[in-house]
Amino acid sequence: MLRVTKLTDYATVVLTVLAARQGEVLSAAELAEQSGLEQPTVSKLLKPLAQAGLVEGLRGVHGGYRLSRDAGQITLIEIVEAMEGPLAMTECSQHEGSCGIAHQCGVRANWRLINDVVADALRGVTLAQMLRPPPSSATRQREIAARLTV
Repeated sequence: MLRVTKLTDYATVVLTVLAARQGEVLSAAELAEQSGLEQPTVSKLLKPLAQAGLVEGLRGVHGGYRLSRDAGQITLIEIVEAMEGPLAMTECSQHEGSCGIAHQCGVRANWRLINDVVADALRGVTLAQMLRPPPSSATRQREIAARLTV
């Protein structure tokens, strides 16, 4: 099964809390309370998010964390890669020469294509969009159909 890790999921939750309060500085304790996560987990998430430039930490009495830029400019691919590293559906999607059968593999190019499609889909969704309610199933089906006809 293909899925993001629990920490990546939690990182998205924490970032949506910050996005909902754009520009505000929230402590790790406040983020934990508002996200429903434990404070040690939130603190663990904030380090890679800060290293990736998605949040900035502010020190001092009124210190805490805020988004480093507008939620509409942060994409899901950035969150996934901050928490998990470069997106790679298969080993050969990321590193050439890391597979013993690459010289005779007939599916490598297709896995790379699939990897690119997933990455593009994640690039196409912003943190700001994650705050909105999901579209109805009819709207979603029209969106999918429109993408397939392109």
